[in-house]
Amino acid sequence: MRALRISAWGGALEPVVVAEPEPSRGEVLVRVEACGIGVTVLQCMNGQLGAEESHLPRVPGHELVGIVEAVGSDTDPALVGRRVMAYFYLVCGTCRECLASRDSTCLNFRGNVGVAIDGGYAEYAVLPSLNAIEVPREVDPVAATTIPDAIATPVHIARRAGLGPRTRVAVLAAGGGVGLHMVQVARAYGAEVVGLDVVPDKLEYLEAELGVRAVDSSDFGAIALPPPWAGKADVVIDLYGRAPAQRWALDHLAKNGSLMCLTSMRDEEFTVSSRELVLSQLAVLGCRYASRYEVGLAAELVTFGRVRPLVSAVVGPEEVRAVHERIRSGSFLGRAALAW
Repeated sequence: MRALRISAWGGALEPVVVAEPEPSRGEVLVRVEACGIGVTVLQCMNGQLGAEESHLPRVPGHELVGIVEAVGSDTDPALVGRRVMAYFYLVCGTCRECLASRDSTCLNFRGNVGVAIDGGYAEYAVLPSLNAIEVPREVDPVAATTIPDAIATPVHIARRAGLGPRTRVAVLAAGGGVGLHMVQVARAYGAEVVGLDVVPDKLEYLEAELGVRAVDSSDFGAIALPPPWAGKADVVIDLYGRAPAQRWALDHLAKNGSLMCLTSMRDEEFTVSSRELVLSQLAVLGCRYASRYEVGLAAELVTFGRVRPLVSAVVGPEEVRAVHERIRSGSFLGRAALAW
């Protein structure tokens, strides 16, 4: 089969022809129809989500969607013929975290699809059956590539933040692949949303295409939130991960407000005093991916038209490296998908 593969963490993507994989016990063989392309896959390839030498060479691509062609032993044969999407985290499904629908903090976490096991930059991929989540019939495979990460992650954030009608929400880095879906998910939960970004084209897209009030955040001292908000948001969702943004967020939270942190940088720290949190009853909450249940909720939002998957380019394997470069430059809008 054809595949795109790296031989070293941080190394170049190489086209290869390799043997079609075979599913083992508890696994399914998926004929890949499409695989999402975004910032996270670049982080995977760079070794930021794991850099075990024993995992090389590796086929990246965690947002794969395809048809189950075969199953291994002790695996439900009824899965054959179904369209599935990949759950990103390799989890056990039996620990207290998984049983409480907190899969992303699984006590027996084994790594990620596209890092610890091969992903969807290939014509076929093998997944644990636990990681194969059925795609609703109404959703096409390209659109479905956005569901298990770019939409499910915002669903997790929305639920963790307790978003509801008229919650005032500011989204930092709202023009990114996750951000463009985050603003939609927040609105689907009834929130009033402002999107902050630094790229003019992305700010224009937020307003013109999504109807979201967009604010230039290139100068944190000049950010103007909507006048009715009196300069404060109930929730700030940080998809940027830099200390100045997090400090701005804390300074602009209303009483009983929450800062939701998704993006993290190893070398970034910000300071907050317990007094600051106590007097205004503020909360700072970490958000890590999504549960398998939340992937299902994300699929429902797409199925019922509450969230629109934003895939701005569908490319063949020979074009993937060029798309990676555009994503690195920050100029790419929305998500891309590799179609075989």
